[in-house]
Amino acid sequence: MASVRVLGAVRTLSQRKARSLPAIAVQSRFQRYLSVSAAMNGKHLHYDVRGDIAVIRFDSPDSKVNTLNKEVMGEFEEVMERTKNDPQVKGAVLISGKPGCFIAGADITMIAAGKSAQELQALSANGQKLMAGMENSSKPIVAAIMGSCLGGGLETAMACHYRVAMNDKKTSVGLPEVMLGLLPGSGGTQRLPKLVGLPAALDMCLTGRNVPAKKAKRMGIIDQLVEPLGPGIGHASDNSLKYLENVAVDIARGIADGKVTRAKPKSLTQKATDYVMNTQFVKNQIYNKARATVFKQTKGNYPAPNKIIDCIAAGLDKGSTAGYLTEAKGFGELAMTPQSNALIGLFQGQTECKKNRFGKPEKPAQTLAVLGAGLMGAGIAQVSIDKGMKVLLKDMALEGLSRGNNQIFKGFNTKVKRKRLTSFERDQIMSNLTCQVSYDNFKKADMVVEAVFEDIAIKHKVLQEVEAVTSDHCIFASNTSALPITKIAAVSKRPEKVVGMHYFSPVDKMQLLEIITTDKTSQDTAASAVDVGLRQGKVVITVKDGPGFYTTRILAPTLSEVIRILQEGCGPKKLDKLTTSYGFPVGIATLLDEVGIDVAAHVAEDLGNVFGVRFGGSNIEVLRDMVASGFLGRKAGKGIYVYEQGSKDRPVHEATEAILKKYHIAPQGNNTDEDIQLRLVARFVNEAVMCLQEDILNGPVEGDIGAVFGLGFPPFHGGPFRFVDTYGADKLVKKMQEFRGLFGEQFAPCQLLLDHAKDKTKRFHVKK
Repeated sequence: MASVRVLGAVRTLSQRKARSLPAIAVQSRFQRYLSVSAAMNGKHLHYDVRGDIAVIRFDSPDSKVNTLNKEVMGEFEEVMERTKNDPQVKGAVLISGKPGCFIAGADITMIAAGKSAQELQALSANGQKLMAGMENSSKPIVAAIMGSCLGGGLETAMACHYRVAMNDKKTSVGLPEVMLGLLPGSGGTQRLPKLVGLPAALDMCLTGRNVPAKKAKRMGIIDQLVEPLGPGIGHASDNSLKYLENVAVDIARGIADGKVTRAKPKSLTQKATDYVMNTQFVKNQIYNKARATVFKQTKGNYPAPNKIIDCIAAGLDKGSTAGYLTEAKGFGELAMTPQSNALIGLFQGQTECKKNRFGKPEKPAQTLAVLGAGLMGAGIAQVSIDKGMKVLLKDMALEGLSRGNNQIFKGFNTKVKRKRLTSFERDQIMSNLTCQVSYDNFKKADMVVEAVFEDIAIKHKVLQEVEAVTSDHCIFASNTSALPITKIAAVSKRPEKVVGMHYFSPVDKMQLLEIITTDKTSQDTAASAVDVGLRQGKVVITVKDGPGFYTTRILAPTLSEVIRILQEGCGPKKLDKLTTSYGFPVGIATLLDEVGIDVAAHVAEDLGNVFGVRFGGSNIEVLRDMVASGFLGRKAGKGIYVYEQGSKDRPVHEATEAILKKYHIAPQGNNTDEDIQLRLVARFVNEAVMCLQEDILNGPVEGDIGAVFGLGFPPFHGGPFRFVDTYGADKLVKKMQEFRGLFGEQFAPCQLLLDHAKDKTKRFHVKK
């Protein structure tokens, strides 16, 4: 799942400073725009008049972004009324005081606090009314967009008569509400199709993707682009924002005077296309195709996409009145669904996990050394140099270094091909990387991240070598997925500088970073590790040390149950279908092949020795036989499935089926599809709750984030802890006790889960 992005911003110049900008091309116009009427400053909006054009500036205090809440909307309504009634004003410009953010959308806490569908339908209707007032204004209103313009921000901009945007990398538009289980509730589903056409509107609304400014101009969302300025006297972003304001003021005045028009003559081809696209038959074909695609991707688990299609169809087929009513009603209904509640919880959890709860590190790491240039090591190096860090990438062999370097270059070159980077920017980023086979220059390293083989003896050897060639302040981070950090740190001269940093593959795509601290890890070391992860763009959870930490530990019993179910005769393809239909992004049998049968066997054996029967249920000999036969999963071409290069077909591996039959277990109970799904989920959830019970986790929020972003737990459930709240602890415990009688003690509910089952008022997430 993708998530909703909000961009950081820097402080705006005051009006007085803006008047003292250097002699750039627009300076000669400044005097014409000096204020001739008293400014009106609210808490979130500032109103000023430049000549005959009102400038309405969004600038919420103590926040990096502007969001729309009831207080902001109240002020907005007041300034729009003033604009309408001010005889000196011929038009208006909406702009932000934050160069990195126009408006990031509605305030999520306002939506989450809603008590009923009717209350939130009214909220949507009020937003629609305000936007309609702008759209129907006799005075032209121009949106001057710089930075993120998302959700309610884009709906505000679309209600304006003209949109001018900064042509830079930070400026993008989008309607990401679907990622929160919602739909655009202030007219977005009605105005966007009129601007970009039905197919493009459906694509934007159903994917929630951000659209860069240049593409938005081609699509018809943006009317004019403005190129950013350099620094001059002052920050480049401040200068660019002021320049954008001047251009927007000129445009508003030009529209008011009849010198600027947005309407552009359509070509004969465009007219013919519009005619065809407006026929009911073609529209129905597009709606049906969209619904089929939605079901294929969501398996019917997310109600928002279909509601969005309903809203767009209502507006196009039945008229604006029906469209707006359908939108407001759908917004209210969706906001009350458990899916939206879960997705909003994940969004808020992501925001929380992007903060460093250990504080600012004494010496933020600038130079990283990465040991091992394999897939993980190269991936860690890639996300680090991409964010401006210097990286020393060391491997034992030149051949390994070459592969790692090529992997990193390929990653950035793909961005060049997709025009997300220039070749110059790619080469500039790559210049942050130094590849080497020795420990030269490790004295410069502030942190060393090892990504070597999962063997405690190798980890010890590497740690001792690193401490011999690094400074005392240097942190040693182990990218292990299961080996206890305490054991790794046992040979360290500086155990307070040792920490775990568990990345997920592929590192450049997986958002989660799991940081593991021991009893001896200092707070500053933890702060530095979190700081590096946040700068790499990761969503960071921090857990206490223990076998399997959090993510590996909760996955292990689930994979044990997978083997058990396969032993019972459930086919891998059926099991994959059951898990993807439940909401997992990858089928669970396929996941086993992706993890690696050898890795799964190693983890099952190690954690089984520690946790005993709770991690049992299946026969470990199944995995041992597969490993002995070389059936290691995708990397070996054979595992549960057979993987042939150049072929998308993945037939079930007959030799693996023979091994499963050798260790066949008779199915117990009804063994319905729903029971199979719940057996997997129950073991996953129970172990997650056990981790909270044992203080491995800091809280349920990090537990949910780790499970969803690291392991693919269905996002619409919001994570294992929110799943318990929604499904009901009492109901889950009852089912687990039934499974316990059928399959064994591995289904025994942990004490914390039992406590929640006994007291229905107990919840892991309390709605504020």
